[in-house]
Amino acid sequence: MPKQKKEFPEVNDSAVQVLGDDTLRVIAKEIADKVRKNATIDWTIRESARAKLMVLVKRTLTNYGYPPDKQQKAIDTVLKQAELMADGLIES
Repeated sequence: MPKQKKEFPEVNDSAVQVLGDDTLRVIAKEIADKVRKNATIDWTIRESARAKLMVLVKRTLTNYGYPPDKQQKAIDTVLKQAELMADGLIES
């Protein structure tokens, strides 16, 4: 089975300038932990489960002062990465 090409998210320069790399690293770890703990088997299908993950990500970004105008793009990126991660776990 061919490996999927990894896609890297675009860098949000304004978030890097405002928050710095260290804070963004903390945010990424916290969000990854929350996604892992709250992902259900059918979360990619069920809208309610997906909405819950979106809220968790948005709250985390807001708590750390992530630029509001860039939050939706970040949320979309996190959900896309979570879907890829879930696909990888299923294929393993």
